[in-house]
Amino acid sequence: MMFPGVQGFLNTYQARADDAGVDPLGHYMAPLAYAQMQVVAQAVEATGGFDDASLSAYVRTATFNTVMGDVRFGKNGEWAHPRVLQVQFQGISSHDVEQFRNGSRQIVVSPSDVISGKLRYPYVDVLSAAKG
Repeated sequence: MMFPGVQGFLNTYQARADDAGVDPLGHYMAPLAYAQMQVVAQAVEATGGFDDASLSAYVRTATFNTVMGDVRFGKNGEWAHPRVLQVQFQGISSHDVEQFRNGSRQIVVSPSDVISGKLRYPYVDVLSAAKG
């Protein structure tokens, strides 16, 4: 999902990943992983160290500015507003990685407020339909 800092992050990340010869898609998990490290860095900076109890208490009360927008956590450490999506790849036509590059084959099936298509289940029915 394109939260306000994701595209700028991806522009930098994709160029570096390409130069290093890694992550041919250049977008799959990098923004989420970067946001997670932003949370850790901000918590360590705010608490002045690595004490588990201090970090845990701080994370449950603070708002963190990340590439995926503002992030808050609940009292049990869960995301106050989930940023993790469940997706299903649909319309795959070959083994070519290029078809995955723009995300159009990645259909969001959960959470309900950001669904972009219908889950196709069971998978064997999808295969049968494709063979026609």
